[in-house]
Parts: sequence; structure tokens; C-alpha cells
Amino acid sequence: MADPVSWLMIETGWKVLAVDGSEVGEVDEVAGDSSVDIFDGLAIATSTFGKPRYVPSEQIAEITEGTVRLSLTPEEVGQLREYLEPATSAEIEPDSKRGLGGSLSSEGRKLEGKVLAPTQRRQHSMNIWRRVGFFFRRLFG
Repeated sequence: MADPVSWLMIETGWKVLAVDGSEVGEVDEVAGDSSVDIFDGLAIATSTFGKPRYVPSEQIAEITEGTVRLSLTPEEVGQLREYLEPATSAEIEPDSKRGLGGSLSSEGRKLEGKVLAPTQRRQHSMNIWRRVGFFFRRLFG
């Protein structure tokens, strides 16, 4: 048996196994905040271009090098909800040197923020192009 590893070691493309040892997918994305060591769960790909499924951290039984074992049956994995990408946010700091955009008003800053750092106000489903990108990321590491 391989030694357990931290959730921080999980990489895209690792195999995901059900409780019975059958392969049910591959890791697409790790959800968590490494700066404060909070592991939320995983987005797993159960098919090539299918929508990723969300596995909460409570359903992960063991993590070893290259493999994540779940405490779920293959049938339960098939019933997992779709992984929704988290909402994004951005904070635009004033430019102390008054360089590009230094003289913009508050309304101008809001417009600049929407153009340079668009934000999502709520969780959203992955579009087909993002799923294709994840497929190639899993394929080529």
C-alpha cells in the first residue's frame, strides 16, 4: 500500500476510485484555499467532455500518490451534482504613481475593473470550451 499524502499534493489527471476500487474518473480541479489549509473538495471528470462532478472533501476516504479513493459507490458518484466554478472577485487598488488610469473617477474605476478583471457574482457551470481545456490539461498534464 502507498503512503497517504496531503490534499495539497493532488494534481489534475489523478485517478479517482470508488469505494470498491473501480475507476470512476479523473481529477479536474481541486477546490480549497491552500493559504489557510482548507480543503473543500474536488471536481472530477467522469467522461471525456462531460460536465465535471463535485465531490465534497467529506466523501474522500484516502489520498495516495496519483490516486484519490472516495467513500462512494460508482452509483453514488453518478448521482453527484455538477461542479460549479466559484464566483470570482477583484479589488482594484488606486495607483499611487498616478500612472495608467490614475485620473479616473470612481465610475471610471468600475468600468476599468469590468474590462480588465471581469467578475462573476455567482457560481456558474463550466462551458464546453472550458471542459475541452480541462480534457487537454488532464491528457498532457
